[in-house]
Amino acid sequence: MTEQKRPELLAPAGTLEKLKMALAYGADAVYLGGKSFGLRALGGNFSNEELQEAVAFAHERGKRIYVTVNSYPHDGDMVGLSAFLRFLASIHVDALLVADLGVFTIAREVVPELSLHVSTQANTVNAAAVRAWKALGAARVVLARELSLKEIAAIRSAVDIELEMFVHGAMCISMSGRCLLSAYMTGRDANRGACAQSCRWQYALVEEKRPGEFYPITEDEHGTYILNSKDLCLLPQLADVIATGVDSLKIEGRMKSVHYVASVTKAYRQALDAYAADPTHFAIDPAWTEELGKVSHRPYTTGFALHRTTADDQIYGSSSYEQTSDFIGLVRAYDAATGWATVEQRNHMRVGEEIELFQPTLSGFRQTLTDMTDEDGMPIDRAPHPQQIVHIRMAHPVESYAILRRDV
Repeated sequence: MTEQKRPELLAPAGTLEKLKMALAYGADAVYLGGKSFGLRALGGNFSNEELQEAVAFAHERGKRIYVTVNSYPHDGDMVGLSAFLRFLASIHVDALLVADLGVFTIAREVVPELSLHVSTQANTVNAAAVRAWKALGAARVVLARELSLKEIAAIRSAVDIELEMFVHGAMCISMSGRCLLSAYMTGRDANRGACAQSCRWQYALVEEKRPGEFYPITEDEHGTYILNSKDLCLLPQLADVIATGVDSLKIEGRMKSVHYVASVTKAYRQALDAYAADPTHFAIDPAWTEELGKVSHRPYTTGFALHRTTADDQIYGSSSYEQTSDFIGLVRAYDAATGWATVEQRNHMRVGEEIELFQPTLSGFRQTLTDMTDEDGMPIDRAPHPQQIVHIRMAHPVESYAILRRDV
């Protein structure tokens, strides 16, 4: 597997901290949104100043920044679009993610120097559509999540343009994220960045002339989450994913936690590197799949990658998440001379409990938390305050961005 054929690993970044974590844990590129024109209005997102800082931070490390301009704006939503695009060009972002043809056309006119990636929201499911986007000036097309690996491989063989596909993260009941439920039920338009997550709600059947009488859709008398999809996970199929010839593997999750971004990114990074080192003898390390179970997620599915979806790809009894680890702290600095780390608390922790250190590049380890002080160096036996700065003696060397966690 040559360096030119190695797929890009593309991670989400809902905030500047998540961006730094994604890059520290192995992403080649990150995608993020500004305060307008994206599909994650509640995802934190970046001010213009933060966007500039993000680009500088990534480029200093040889990484790439893609900015989402992928909403479907009405005419009244277009105010300020050209100015925003010019700003993005001025700070040298690497590409724009666009779904709407009008926005795409304006971008081609206003910032012709910027690469344009066609978002999955454009629902591209065939080679003819990919060729059409290329003819309009697209540099990359993000394929719809409704495609199988076989279909993706066929498109790859038929077109000469970069292709990107989702390999991990949440799936919604829609056509590649183009949802009608949210706007219809709540007035919040998911296609303009304000999704109310209607597909995660619990439903029961009610007859028009019998208000208040709820009929279960399944045998469970409490109703059903009939529209609630499992999360996508294609790590076990990574060799087959790479064999399709796609150029970029995308992780969903701009609204997910720092822990999620770090853990999922590193698992796919390690798998991609192992494949690159020895494709012939590549095998999935159980440690990678175990890592994906430690973060908050719904049960996993392969989505449309291997076959048409069935009832087994839905979760009918609950919309809750599962995980095997709690994120409790983030290493900000480490003093090798003393063995003490400066840690920002993210969940309560106490002396005497076993913790796990999960690191960007160094090996992880477990230890008992034996010595902890507050920011002023006074001994403490617990850290209960949100984002409290503490000092902890480490059994082994740690690095910045290392995560402290404990078993659930």
